[in-house]
Amino acid sequence: MIGKIERVDLREVWPHEAYDFTTWLEDNIDILNDELGLSIDNVNREQNAGSFSVDLVAKDRIGNTIVIENQLERSNHDHLGKLITYTSALNANIAVWIVKEPREEHTKAIVWLNESSSTAFYLVKVEAIRIGDSAPAPLLTLITGPSDEVHHANATKKELTEQQNEMRRFWSQLLEKSNKKTRLHSNVSPGQASWLASGSGLPEGLSLVYATRMHDARIELYIDSAKYGEEGNMKLFRFLKSNKTAIEAAFSEELTWQELPGKRACRIRKDFQLGGRCDIQKWPEIQNTLVDAMIRFERALRPYLEKIDEALFLGAATETE
Repeated sequence: MIGKIERVDLREVWPHEAYDFTTWLEDNIDILNDELGLSIDNVNREQNAGSFSVDLVAKDRIGNTIVIENQLERSNHDHLGKLITYTSALNANIAVWIVKEPREEHTKAIVWLNESSSTAFYLVKVEAIRIGDSAPAPLLTLITGPSDEVHHANATKKELTEQQNEMRRFWSQLLEKSNKKTRLHSNVSPGQASWLASGSGLPEGLSLVYATRMHDARIELYIDSAKYGEEGNMKLFRFLKSNKTAIEAAFSEELTWQELPGKRACRIRKDFQLGGRCDIQKWPEIQNTLVDAMIRFERALRPYLEKIDEALFLGAATETE
């Protein structure tokens, strides 16, 4: 004979949310673990979060802080607000909201929170059932939680944010050193990209650029004028390259000259293997080297940059040493 499942009113099983359900969940956290695939332990009831009291605060086996908010009613804005407040106050890594009846708009809100933050949010429906004359049994059902794709995306976003903040610190320190010696980049602010460029005092479409990767760095003159177009940029580049010997002698080092086939732009660059953005302990050395090289680089190029109009409009492309 097969029995029939019967839903039981939650208040018949747990008359009081805090005294009965929260206490029961504290003692039976493995049921929640089984449904969510978590490893919650070390559960504590009615913990303070500022002036508020959280239903349950726990840790998992790798040390993540977990906030659990219980609501034996239909989900509402008040409890969603509490969940977010508690999560923020305790800097929790995981937030679980257990409700009798999840509204559609709150389900969507949890999905959005998972897509927009590094915290993992779970919305769980709680029911009580019995079969025939059996004692009531709990039934927890996951309504929505973080997907593997969201976990991966959040981890990627976190990594990118850390890289961007790292780049801003690197450029802030470099500009501080640069501005004490030259005004070449005094018109720019530190950004989050892997490069920092200034065209101040240069012909239109030319930029003096600092760039860094994980373990190397460079300076360059980037030639990309929309006004002159690909043909004009190439003519300008070849004019500078026709003075390669004099420019490199003034710079005291060899340079790399790149026409960049298929692109409108060209560039002249100097690479350094001292380290890059990941070599934080070497930052002062890297930054000082880049700044000093940039000053020499601009001085070596300046006499020829001042003759660019002549090169473009009078066809000069011969050695001017």
